[in-house]
Amino acid sequence: MEANAEQQIAELARRFLPDVERSLREAVEAGGELAPMLRYHMGWENLEGAPTRGGGKALRPILCLAACEMSGGDWRDALPAAAALELIHNFSLVHDDIQDGDETRRGTPTLWHLWGVPTALTAGNAMRVIADHTAGALTAGGTTPDVAQGTIAELTKRYLEMIEGQYLDLSFEAAERVSVADYLDMIGRKTGALLESAMHMGALVATGDRATAQGFGECGMRLGLAFQVRDDWLGVWGDPAFTGKAVGADIRRKKKSLPAVYLFDNVSDEERPWLEETYRAEEIGGERLDGVMAMLDRLGGDAYVQRIAEEQARQATAAVDGLNIPEESKQLLGAVAEFFATRDM
Repeated sequence: MEANAEQQIAELARRFLPDVERSLREAVEAGGELAPMLRYHMGWENLEGAPTRGGGKALRPILCLAACEMSGGDWRDALPAAAALELIHNFSLVHDDIQDGDETRRGTPTLWHLWGVPTALTAGNAMRVIADHTAGALTAGGTTPDVAQGTIAELTKRYLEMIEGQYLDLSFEAAERVSVADYLDMIGRKTGALLESAMHMGALVATGDRATAQGFGECGMRLGLAFQVRDDWLGVWGDPAFTGKAVGADIRRKKKSLPAVYLFDNVSDEERPWLEETYRAEEIGGERLDGVMAMLDRLGGDAYVQRIAEEQARQATAAVDGLNIPEESKQLLGAVAEFFATRDM
C-alpha cells in the first residue's frame, strides 16, 4: 500500500507541478529587487543565479489541485490558490528558520544566515504579500467572485492559524509541561491548517459547495496531523538509513515533540526529578539519552505515538466517506493517509 500511494502521489506531482512551478516563478518576479533572494530560497537558483534542482515536496499545492479534480473540477482553475499556498508555506519557512536559528535548509544556507535577519524578514513578508496577490487571480480562470472571495477568506483564516501554531510552538519551549491535547492543538494549527486550506480551497473552486469543501478540509487537516505525528515518531525511532538522523535525534536536541510530551505526561513521580534534570542540560547524550529512550520504551511511547498517527489517518479517510466523489478518489485519499502515517522518511 505504501509504495502504491507513493507512486500515486508521484504521478500527481508529475501532472501538476510543472504548472505550479510556472505560476510560482511568475508570481515571485513581483518581488522586484527581492526576486533573486526569493528564487534562491525556493531552490531554483544558487547564489550566483545559476539554475538548481532544489525545492520542497509541494504537498500543499498537489493536494489542493487533487481535491479540485476529485470534486469534478478542472484542476487548472485552482492553480492560483495552489501557488498562493506554496508561497505562504515558504513565507513561514523563512520566519521559522530565523526563530529556530537554523543555518541551513535543504542542505543550503538559509536566507537569514546569508543576508541577516532584517533582510530575511523583509523577504518573507514580501512572499506573503505576493501570495495574497496570486490568490486574487482566481477569477481570471472563471471562478465566480463569490467563490473566489470564499477561497481567499479560507486561505487567510488558515494561515493566521498557522501563525498561531508557530507562536504556541515557541511558547512551549519555555513551558515546563505541555499536555498531549495542547500539543495536538498546536500541530493542528502549525502543520494541519495549510493542508486543511489546500483541500478546502480545491474543492470549493470545483463545486462552490461549502459542505463538500469542509469535508475535504477536514481530511486535509487530519492528513497534516498524521504526517506530523509520524514525523515525530521518525525523529526518535526512525531508521537512520532512511531519515539520515541517529536514533533518538529529537531527544538529543530536547525537541518537545509528541514522544517527549507523552513521556513527561506519564513518567513516575520517582523518575520525574531525573527526567527534569536531564532536560535542563544543553544537550542530552550518552547514558542520559539511553535512559530517556529506555523510559519511553518502558512506557510504550513508540506504540502510543504510532497509534495517534494511524488514528489521524483513519479520521482523514472518514472525513470524505460521505462525500459525493468517485470511489477511486476515496481509495486514493485512504492510501495517501496510510502512507502519511507509516512512511519511513
